[in-house]
Amino acid sequence: MNRPARSLLFVPGDRPERYDRALASGAHEVIVDLEDAVAPGAKEQARAHVAAWLAGGGRACVRINPADTPWHQDDIAALRKLPHAAVMLPKADEVSLAMVVQALPGRRIIALLESVAGYMDLQAIACLPGVERIAFGSVDFAMDSGIADEGDAMTAIRTAIVLASRHAGLAAPVDGVSLEFTDPDRMRADARRSRQLGFGGKLCIHPRQVAEVNAAWLPTETELAWAQRVLAAFEASGGAATAVDGKMIDKPVVEQARRIAADSVGAAMA
Repeated sequence: MNRPARSLLFVPGDRPERYDRALASGAHEVIVDLEDAVAPGAKEQARAHVAAWLAGGGRACVRINPADTPWHQDDIAALRKLPHAAVMLPKADEVSLAMVVQALPGRRIIALLESVAGYMDLQAIACLPGVERIAFGSVDFAMDSGIADEGDAMTAIRTAIVLASRHAGLAAPVDGVSLEFTDPDRMRADARRSRQLGFGGKLCIHPRQVAEVNAAWLPTETELAWAQRVLAAFEASGGAATAVDGKMIDKPVVEQARRIAADSVGAAMA
């Protein structure tokens, strides 16, 4: 069973010495960044570094520059020669995303939703053929919308992205970065919050964040023990409704227990 990437780690496109280190970080997917991490004067050189590494067998997703920038078309042209490279489009909206899908058919495309305009196109983005997943650019979205990414202020935005992805049959979306990377407990808590809201992964800006993000999507010992009790009780009942820990167990609960057990097995095999 192919599980969606939980940790997606950015690496600056103009730092080729970091590409392989990013791959060795334990991140489920590496995103080589040609956008925010690269100064305007270094865009061309960064693109050349990324293209050479990918042509030599490197495997990564490439965050290209937005459609309204002077570097976008050159990014697209470079990626046409690299058919195995996945693509992340920043500042995605319906129009810009449709153009990228048309320009790079058959690619894995992640739509990075980070503007109010993109959010207003959410349903269209989720239903656009060719889009694999939506990622939430929460830092840029906060700047554009004026909504602080604190407490529950953006919970409604996040749940809308989760529900639109689910309705369109996409992989569970990816939550935005946490700017803190020196506090593992805070990182784990942030990632578990993303998981609770229905996200399937989280963007990372530093290798230190990767292990905590990966761990946040693993079942806890308590969750796994509960799942095992539910599945044992369901089997003993012959598929009839039964009770565990004083609560009724029916089909949706059994499916949840199966997912937890499957996640545990998948982690052990990884």
